[in-house]
Amino acid sequence: MTASPAMATTLTQLATAMFTVRDQDAALAFYVDVLGFEVRGDQRFGENDEHRWLEVAPRGSAARLALLPPMGGTPGGSAIGVESSDVLAEHARLAARDDVEVGPTPTREPGAPLLFDVPDPDGNVVWIVAAAPAG
Repeated sequence: MTASPAMATTLTQLATAMFTVRDQDAALAFYVDVLGFEVRGDQRFGENDEHRWLEVAPRGSAARLALLPPMGGTPGGSAIGVESSDVLAEHARLAARDDVEVGPTPTREPGAPLLFDVPDPDGNVVWIVAAAPAG
């Protein structure tokens, strides 16, 4: 599929991924206290402030993760990848906690980055992936 010159895009970068969660405060605690993310936004909106837009991200990340209540469905079922400068150290750090489920110790597979998974309490999966070499 090719784009025609008349249909040039204005899209510039991936900014916000979205996970659905049962409880925004519990999700916030997981992402901040377990994974070490920081809060990037926490605003109420709607006619009576009945909705909440909550964003978190790893320190220094341009992209953000919005933690939102499900809209008509059940929470969970999404996945993102987060780069790490030391995947094995991050795996050891998370595996040492008793309050988080961590995938098996990563092994090197030809053609794939070093990675492991950490599901959040709602079944969304965060893949911890080796940072791509600078180049």
